Order: sequence, then structure tokens, then C-alpha cells
Amino acid sequence: CDEQMSKTEAKKAELEEDTAKLNSKIATAAAKKSELEVQVKELEGELAALTKETAEMDKIRQETHADYETAKADLELGLSGVRKALAILRDYYCGGGAAASMLQDGASIGSLMKQPPVPEKHSKAEGVGNSIIGILEVVESDLATGLAKEETEEADAQSEYEKMTQENAIVKTTKDQDVKYKTQEIKSLDTSLAELSSDLETESTELSAVLEYYAKVKDRCIAKPETYEERKRRREAEIAGLKEALSVLNDETALVQRKHRGSFRGSVLSP
Repeated sequence: CDEQMSKTEAKKAELEEDTAKLNSKIATAAAKKSELEVQVKELEGELAALTKETAEMDKIRQETHADYETAKADLELGLSGVRKALAILRDYYCGGGAAASMLQDGASIGSLMKQPPVPEKHSKAEGVGNSIIGILEVVESDLATGLAKEETEEADAQSEYEKMTQENAIVKTTKDQDVKYKTQEIKSLDTSLAELSSDLETESTELSAVLEYYAKVKDRCIAKPETYEERKRRREAEIAGLKEALSVLNDETALVQRKHRGSFRGSVLSP
């Protein structure tokens, strides 16, 4: 019994320790898996928001670029017309011959200015001409400044767009890789959990068998202390036995006494 008890207890302790370790590993793996699943869900939400943000940014960039192209075309057209007018007026008021030649040879410019043929006797109104030229120069400067401003703003907007696009691409690549690796880790943990659960089932089955055998060994090898009811029943049985023995003894004593008295009377009555 002692050897059986010792070996069984050792095996029981070993299996209980193995089972506890497996339960701990399963709990750790399950917690890690749950944590990773939360992280993947968060990353996927961030990626969805980033995709939406990028699409909105692309739309805004296309719209602002289209506005720039329209504004640029208008400014360039206006600037071109003002500069042509200035060239004609400067030639006319300052150069004379060149302007007349242009008016004679350039039908399109003549049509633009819609001036009648120069009279043979004509005096130039230089004061008025200079005033008109001055106004056109201011207009030219404003248009040139506006065009330069549009071009600068467009260049800045494009530069900022390209910078944000590059940053978003880096962030997206990083998060995509995080999702990929974390998903792979979750799959690996699923495999580990399946293996650990299988091992735990095997260990638990063996432990149950050992515990059952251990209970039988204890029943056979270890004397159980009597309960109050058992002691009472045993005591009552002992008392009943003693009473029965006493009763038998009393009966036998009485019988012996009767026999003895009968024998004594016979000896007295004999001649």
C-alpha cells in the first residue's frame, strides 16, 4: 500500500503540475490573441480613415489645380493683350514709324485697336498717351503679380500635396505590414492554442484516471475514522452482545444450580 500510495501521489502531482502549466500557457496565448485582434481592428479602422482622407485630398487637389489652370489662362490672356497694347502705344507715342508700319502691315493689330488711317496732318497727344500707358502699365503689373501669385500658390499646393501623399503612402505601408504580421501571429496562436488544448485534454484524461485509482488505493489502504453514528451503532451492538451473553450465563447458572440441588436431595433421601 505504501509503495502504491507513494507512486500514485507522485504521478498525481506531476500531472497536476503539467495541467496547471498548460492552463497558464493557454490563458496567456488566448489573451495575446485577443490583444492582437483588437490591434488589427484598430489598424484596419485607421487604414480605412487614411484611404478616405487620401481620396478627399486628391479631389481637393484636382479642383484647386483646375481653378489654377482657369485663372492662369485668364491672367495670361489679359496680360498678353495689355502688353500688345502697350507695345503699340509706346511705338506710336514714342517711336512713330514703327507704330505706323505695324498699323499698315499688321491687319490683326489694326483690327484690334480699330483706329482709322492716320491723317496726313496729325499731332500726337503725348500727355494723354502717357496717361493711358501709365494705366496699362499698372494693369500689366497687377496682372503679372496676380499670375506670379497664382503660380506660387499652385507650386506650394502641389509641393504640400506631394509631401502629404508620400507621408500617407509610408503610413499606409507601415500599417499594412502591421496588419499582415499581426494576422500571421494570430494564425500562429490559433495553431498553438489547438495543440495546447489537445495536450490539456490528454493530461486531464490521464489525471482523472490517476485520481480515480488514487481514491481506490486510499479506500483500501487508509483506515477511515469512525463517524459518530458508526461508533454509536458499534457500541449498541457491543452492549446487546454483552446483554445476550449475560442472559445466557444467567440461564446456565440457574440450570447448574437446579441440577446441584436435585442431586443433593437425592443423596439425603437414599437409605
